[in-house]
Amino acid sequence: MTRRYFPPAEGGPPPLRVEVSRQVRFEEVDPLAIVWHGRYPSFFEDARVALCDRHGIGYLTCHENGFVTPIRKMHVDYFRPLRFHERFTIEAILHWTEAARIDMEFILRNEAREVTTTGYTVQMMLTTSASSTDDTILLIPPPYYRAFLDRWKSGALA
Repeated sequence: MTRRYFPPAEGGPPPLRVEVSRQVRFEEVDPLAIVWHGRYPSFFEDARVALCDRHGIGYLTCHENGFVTPIRKMHVDYFRPLRFHERFTIEAILHWTEAARIDMEFILRNEAREVTTTGYTVQMMLTTSASSTDDTILLIPPPYYRAFLDRWKSGALA
């Protein structure tokens, strides 16, 4: 039921992973008591923030180092509904790339560990500036992120 969104990078290190536990809140369900489809991006965000913060590449840290990482692409595949008050996990998986982008996959599982939802995001890297009209798309990772990639590839983050 799940498929790989990003092929393994030849010569790259294994993906980085984190799992976050949640419970479906009343505000997240529709009148049928199932999670409304528009809530899944925020579930992805919960796990993305946990993974990036764990490895020192969170939003604020990136911004402090002169770049931002807006979402360029998002995809969601729905297999089973999550229901009000149900416990579930969100696994975020950061895939290796040497490009100036962040490729992250997500797997949501219910209490029975059945896959309910999968998806991915691609984030691009832009320089930060006082004027948003001056932001520049980066073609190679900035030095701070390059240092993170070097630590990852050396095995220091495993």
